Amino acid sequence: MRLYILPIVFQLLGILVIIAEIFIPSLGVLTAIALGLLFYSLYLVFTTISNVAGMVFAGFDLLAIPIILVLGLKILAVSPLSLKKRLSSKEGVVSQASGLKEYRDKQGTSVTTLRPAGIALINGKRLDVVTDGDYIEANTPIIVTGVTGNQIIVEKQITDINQETM
Repeated sequence: MRLYILPIVFQLLGILVIIAEIFIPSLGVLTAIALGLLFYSLYLVFTTISNVAGMVFAGFDLLAIPIILVLGLKILAVSPLSLKKRLSSKEGVVSQASGLKEYRDKQGTSVTTLRPAGIALINGKRLDVVTDGDYIEANTPIIVTGVTGNQIIVEKQITDINQETM
């Protein structure tokens, strides 16, 4: 009966170290220790007790370890160690600079060459703009076609009807 005590202690220590790894980030050091404890306990069982007892221990490990991991991660999700703050617009978090939407459908001129990003003059302000991949020369009339996030999307303004068909 005493042959079972040391492998059981190693199994329990291995499981405790796995639980500690869930809550204490150790870059895998605790995982390596847990695996060493579990494998050494299996080695002891297979070599000193019997193959049947070793299979029982291995079966227990195959069932218990995934359950412990899933439960540990669920507990971690509600523990004070996890980030519970959600960033949303309801709480005043804004990912877009204020006032950019007012530039939609406005006309301007490219100050620099847009390939595809550059600077444009729109409503008397120098703004960072981007095209949909088109190359636009400097001093070319442009129009704002969209605003996404912090990007003002522009395209070349077509001023002559004959140029549209070309």
